Amino acid sequence: MRKKIASAAIQCLKEALSVIYWYKSDLRSFLTHTLSDSSLLGCLNWSDYKRNIVSTLIDYLAKNEDKYQQELLHLMYEVSSITDFSHLRRLDDGKEKERRARESVIALKKQMEGHLALLQEDIKKEKRRARAYKRIMAAQAVKEKLNQIKEEFFIMLRDVANPQQRGYTLEKILQQLFELFDLDPKASFKVVGEQIDGAFSFEGTDYLLEAKWQKEPVRASQIDSLTAKLNRKLDNTLGLFLSINGFSEEAVKAVSSGRRLVILMDGSDLMAVLEGRIDLVELLLRKRRKAAETGNIYLKIYEILSV
Repeated sequence: MRKKIASAAIQCLKEALSVIYWYKSDLRSFLTHTLSDSSLLGCLNWSDYKRNIVSTLIDYLAKNEDKYQQELLHLMYEVSSITDFSHLRRLDDGKEKERRARESVIALKKQMEGHLALLQEDIKKEKRRARAYKRIMAAQAVKEKLNQIKEEFFIMLRDVANPQQRGYTLEKILQQLFELFDLDPKASFKVVGEQIDGAFSFEGTDYLLEAKWQKEPVRASQIDSLTAKLNRKLDNTLGLFLSINGFSEEAVKAVSSGRRLVILMDGSDLMAVLEGRIDLVELLLRKRRKAAETGNIYLKIYEILSV
């Protein structure tokens, strides 16, 4: 195993996680989106005090560092990257809560300096993955398949007179796309009107998928069916809602409040994947990471590609 994480860094991580979010629902949302193995959260007693919940989780990861060191490093990195504490400012004694949170993150960041080599190793892995994707895209078989799916998407865009057929075509396109990127789409993909219900697996987490193509942006009430299903599932289940024509502002605000379990994707995201400008896996990773860091569940493709 690589060099162990210092106990001082572990303590700083515990302190930061205990104070950066005041409500347990926000803490749980952050951890759900940040941990690749979010099933770890199902073992925690969420009726306990927040500090005890954090301590139980981090102690478990540290005790089993040979298995979870990457989870710990990633968690430390994501927490130390937080710069927006405005959610605390609105609370009673908000300035003091914000000060404590900011100082805890600064303290963690200082401890991270001793683990830069470990982090850089993981960053190099991401870069190697990006280079590998370019090589994959150069492979004719994958490129041809992606082009074929893209052509089917263009045909679907022109078929505005037949919503039911359009729904079946979108179902087929998504099934093929998820298979192409090894995301294990379940055979339960089905069309109800213009809406698709399905499921897939991604980095150890199960996702429920709903996809919709309608003229107007999706409203908050239309996402409620997905969030209701997620609330009946295990704790490590998240949701991906794809709306070809995007989401209303009130929908994004409504779904972003409380425990954030859904990531939003629109037609621009889908087109970027079909055109080979971004790997579908990378797109989902970036969206999930942004949701964990800032609560933004609707990261736009231009924000991703401009970095």
